[in-house]
Amino acid sequence: MEPRNNRVDSEKERFDEKWNDILLRVKEDFELTDISFRTWLLPLKVYDVSDHVVTLLVTKGQMALNLIEKKYKDALVVAIAETMMEEYDVAFILPEQAKKNEGRRPAHDFYDGTDLDPATKQRLLEAGLNPKYTFDTFVVSDNNNLANAAALAIAENPGKTYNPFFLYGGSGLGKTHLMHSIAHYIIVNDPTKKVIYVTSENFTNDVIEALRTGNDNAGPIVALRKRYRDVDVLLIDDIQFIIGKEATQNEFFNTMNALTVVNKQVIISSDRPWKEFTSLPERLVSRFSNGLTADIQKPNYETRVAILRKKEEIENYAIPDDVIKFIATNIKSNVRELEGALNKLIAYSRLEKRDITVDSANELLKEYIDPDQKRTVTMDLILDVVSEHYNIPKDDIIGKKRNSEIVMPRQIVMYLSRDMIDVPFQSIGVFLGGRDHSTVMHGIQKVEDAMSQSDDFRRTIDIIKKKINPLN
Repeated sequence: MEPRNNRVDSEKERFDEKWNDILLRVKEDFELTDISFRTWLLPLKVYDVSDHVVTLLVTKGQMALNLIEKKYKDALVVAIAETMMEEYDVAFILPEQAKKNEGRRPAHDFYDGTDLDPATKQRLLEAGLNPKYTFDTFVVSDNNNLANAAALAIAENPGKTYNPFFLYGGSGLGKTHLMHSIAHYIIVNDPTKKVIYVTSENFTNDVIEALRTGNDNAGPIVALRKRYRDVDVLLIDDIQFIIGKEATQNEFFNTMNALTVVNKQVIISSDRPWKEFTSLPERLVSRFSNGLTADIQKPNYETRVAILRKKEEIENYAIPDDVIKFIATNIKSNVRELEGALNKLIAYSRLEKRDITVDSANELLKEYIDPDQKRTVTMDLILDVVSEHYNIPKDDIIGKKRNSEIVMPRQIVMYLSRDMIDVPFQSIGVFLGGRDHSTVMHGIQKVEDAMSQSDDFRRTIDIIKKKINPLN
């Protein structure tokens, strides 16, 4: 039986595209034999992805499901986190169970073992929350103290203080964890509150779908607005991806405005402060200015140790002190990489039935802990980072479009290719769709002029350069 064929969201599509890479990573990282790999892992299919749980279809029966869950679940969790750069739990389902679930969402119950009543569990599930992300599991220190204090105040009194709440910080530093913690606290402590957490990608998809199906009928638009405005708390993650998308941006502003004027809480996260969004409309600037902005910085050494200890406690697995210190000393970028490294060691230890030592950690975590290995900067890498930063397809940057929101990122690629790796003008032009060297020279000059005239723009260029090569 194939995974359900009703409309899948973009999250499942991403997993379908990366699934072979994930399986091969398990095989290579945990040194599985060809026969074990072909027998147990290769037949697995992604059935569903929701609420940070990947449900895998097992076609070989209950005994096979039990074996795979016991022997390979930890390895799959690690490989998924390393490939997708985000933590997911893993569940398994048989074809007969999948058939019963056709047309409805799989009913994962993540909260077994707690004293929560079924109605609260269901509300947590419907809100789209990761059960691991609570205030109890969030490690507080100097790098996130203000953000955590504000989050607690909001959770205890939503809509009355710090509204809207704008939370920003680099990838993997804990923004999503803190947002889920707020939502979790409110749902558990106030059954009357209606809470929705959504990524900006899913919000955008909902707006597009409503516009597509509602051309001659207001029903889908009305339903969209009822879904997002008939709530007490709305949390939208990674808001940077809707900036510049006019229809989605307008719907977001009107939704935020409708909620905040009646003291309903809005919480937003981004990878950078809202002041760096140069194209932000004045009405959004004004609305953000009325709330609170807080950032999360990279964790210091003591915080990294505390995060690893907390993770060790959650996983109920003892890690030697020297290994904890080794990881905390060598992995400095973000919380996600710290936890991913520890997950990998625990999975390896359980699969191989070996103790974890500094030597084994050093061998297994090479991709995490080689701080002296500078990232090789290429034009492809520069294009990838600029494309991601401005949320513009790479084909548009290389292509012939000349609208202003594409021309400047294209010129930034020109400038950085020259500034960071000294690529000849002619080669830059060939790479960017066959443009001549005079066009490239003009584009570089435009970026240099803009940097000299605007501190904000210069900081944006510095941020992009750090994304390209954090060690420079």
